[in-house]
Amino acid sequence: MRLDGPRPAALLWPTGMYAAGCGEGAFTLQSVAQPMCPIASTAAKCGNCGPGYSTPLEAMKGPREEIVYLPCIYRNTGTEAPDYLATVDVDPKSPQYCQVIHRLPMPNLKDELHHSGWNTCSSCFSDSTKSRTKLVLPSLISSRIYVVDVGSEPRAPKLHKVIEPKDIHAKCELAFLHTSHCLASGEVMISSLGDLKGNGKGGFVLLDGETFEVKGTWERPGGAAPLGYDFWYQPRHNVMISTEWAAPNVLRDGFNPADVEAGLYGSHLYVWDWQRHEIVQTLSLKDGLIPLEIRFLHNPDAAQGFVGCALSSTIQRFYKNEGGTWSVEKVIQVPPKKVKGWLLPEMPGLITDILLSLDDRFLYFSNWLHGDLRQYDISDPQRPRLTGQLFLGGSIVKGGPVQVLEDQELKSQPEPLVVKGKRVAGGPQMIQLSLDGKRLYVTTSLYSAWDKQFYPDLIREGSVMLQVDVDTVKGGLKLNPNFLVDFGKEPLGPALAHELRYPGGDCSSDIWI
Repeated sequence: MRLDGPRPAALLWPTGMYAAGCGEGAFTLQSVAQPMCPIASTAAKCGNCGPGYSTPLEAMKGPREEIVYLPCIYRNTGTEAPDYLATVDVDPKSPQYCQVIHRLPMPNLKDELHHSGWNTCSSCFSDSTKSRTKLVLPSLISSRIYVVDVGSEPRAPKLHKVIEPKDIHAKCELAFLHTSHCLASGEVMISSLGDLKGNGKGGFVLLDGETFEVKGTWERPGGAAPLGYDFWYQPRHNVMISTEWAAPNVLRDGFNPADVEAGLYGSHLYVWDWQRHEIVQTLSLKDGLIPLEIRFLHNPDAAQGFVGCALSSTIQRFYKNEGGTWSVEKVIQVPPKKVKGWLLPEMPGLITDILLSLDDRFLYFSNWLHGDLRQYDISDPQRPRLTGQLFLGGSIVKGGPVQVLEDQELKSQPEPLVVKGKRVAGGPQMIQLSLDGKRLYVTTSLYSAWDKQFYPDLIREGSVMLQVDVDTVKGGLKLNPNFLVDFGKEPLGPALAHELRYPGGDCSSDIWI
């Protein structure tokens, strides 16, 4: 069976076969009857396993989520308080269901907590000495890294270590940190958007996964990309692919359309040789302005995936060619709406987050400005098919300041969203899918400076966390009317809640090798 080219998702999981070897050089296949690594192939029956699950399909059998962690931001809200990590109870059987049960404030102001990752994950499943006990929180603006102990008391995390910007500057000359992924080597790798002065620089900070000391950069000296943002690696194809937003000096204080005209926003993917730590190909994206979140298919044999391009509102599929090079093609286009009463005469959907279900069947993404959440069947990755759509607020709701003059998709402007008496400000933004694929959690804050510009009500009223029920058989999305976490009622004032993490890992933090 050829493993290096694009092919339908139905062919990505050879029947009765699993990957052998859990190190970064694992490339062979063996039958499921044989043990995977030196351990049992099923995580639930394995007594000597490391963190996570043996395969994505095994992860789908994991326990239902009971709590989630998410950073809450006060920068640009007018509240002079540090950002904090919130723990939310999502167990329907709990008397504290839908409540923030713990808040861990950081020791500094204006960090802009954003995304998070783990000290270790399913990439280290073969190592029984590893355990997923630390949540790594890079700061987008201050460049600090907070390491939080979630293992001692999962419902009441505590601060374990603070890595100051000077330590990162001294060894890496990188700043404005974004995505954190754990590696099979035991290290933690964090992407950057810029250098110390706020100029674009897409490099990667390496931390020791045990001591969290800064080790240096992952890329070779002088080999950083011009811009940075997100990344995903796939060792079986000796590849990592990274994306780009813009230089911190461009995006830090808000969005200026003139910067788009000046070519200051990203429109490329960078293909890295995973073993040599260097860029081997740059992919220019047609209709691909601001490529943000990137997701390979979860199957570690897969040589394809998707990236969401925010400003052009497209989903691009990237894939490996027969000769070993990589290509990209547009597979979804969300048409802009002609409007009156907004920043520009046309409003893009602004795709800000994307996810793939662990069985590689469904793609989900959020249109933060239009206000809809979408589900696509990607059984044929080259031809995604829309199977679910749900409006959860947004800029074009009836009764708002924006009038839609021409719409290629809707016959009328959607109704405002009210959940448990709360009118939702903002639009769907960060999303997280349950392991079994049946529940989708949604938050509404993008980045505090852009929240303030595009959704001033979000600053005044705080963001929310919602839950959507997913039809995993026929496809479809339905809002759970009984679920609402209102961050507008936080003790120190309205807060902006961002990315969600489950204690046992999830489909956007775990990578199988």
